[in-house]
Amino acid sequence: MILEQLINDCKKGNSKAQEQIYRLLSPKVFAVCLKYSRNYQEAQDNLQEGFLLVFEKIDKFQFKGSFEGWVKRVIINYILQQYRSKGVFEIVVDNIPDTEDVEVEEESISMDFLTKIIQELPDRYRLVFNLYVLDGYSHKEIAEMLSITVGTSKSNLARAKAILRDKIEPNNQGFDSKAK
Repeated sequence: MILEQLINDCKKGNSKAQEQIYRLLSPKVFAVCLKYSRNYQEAQDNLQEGFLLVFEKIDKFQFKGSFEGWVKRVIINYILQQYRSKGVFEIVVDNIPDTEDVEVEEESISMDFLTKIIQELPDRYRLVFNLYVLDGYSHKEIAEMLSITVGTSKSNLARAKAILRDKIEPNNQGFDSKAK
């Protein structure tokens, strides 16, 4: 009920309500920005610009579904638009076969390391990986969001997994031999 009132106040341009919504949602939304950004600074910039867009478009929120989900969607779309405008999604044809997923001992790799190596992926691979693996979008949805083909989405995902596997396996050695 309080959130609904804050949203309605934001629709009226109330800056105090905007600040409260920002404080409430920014930690969760920042985690999303980190996934889709190259580094911490870019994630901070995307968070700020994304929330400006959220407040600009808040009249379009119709209280159908989660407000938090709507905010995340607006900000993800904003970030993707930034990459599209930079030509990140130029068609690259990689005939990379599907690769096996890497089994990782949970204790063997830190979340900071995983975040770091995902952020190091080339933009097009990182974005497809995040959309598919972390956010559960289909290749068809990703293709529509990024204005690429389904095949390009699949190829970019396979390439991202291959790069991540190459970076994880040296850190995961020693654990595989214990598991066997």
